[in-house]
Amino acid sequence: MKRIFLLMCCISVAHTSFAQSAKDSADIRATALNYVEGWYEGNAERMAKAVHPKLAKRIVGWSEDVTKNENVLSEMNGEQLVERTGKGYGKRISKERQIKNITILSIYNNTASVKAEMSDWYDFMHIGRWNGEWKIINVLWEMKPQQ
Repeated sequence: MKRIFLLMCCISVAHTSFAQSAKDSADIRATALNYVEGWYEGNAERMAKAVHPKLAKRIVGWSEDVTKNENVLSEMNGEQLVERTGKGYGKRISKERQIKNITILSIYNNTASVKAEMSDWYDFMHIGRWNGEWKIINVLWEMKPQQ
């Protein structure tokens, strides 16, 4: 009986040492919203606050050479994304069409996976705790089917 109790205590301690707080969830959501809302607002400061400078944002697309029928990987880094945000590309999307659905898929210690549904695409983000702040490190995104 003592062994079972001791084992249960060890499992409980091990589990709580990896548990995330409500603050972590709120901070991760705030980071994702800085990214999403920063884009729509054309607010480069909010975007810069959300992303790590070495961000890798990628999309799998198709070669412009239709004879090749092969995939290509398009990508941008954090600096490019902040610059494009500041140019106001996201402001072209009317407030009525803006979608800001954030779903935290998983949190483990200093990492999180988050899905952001926006007006015309989905962003799948890897967010990491960097020097005490949650920053978006990777984004793989996909366009929604045109309706």
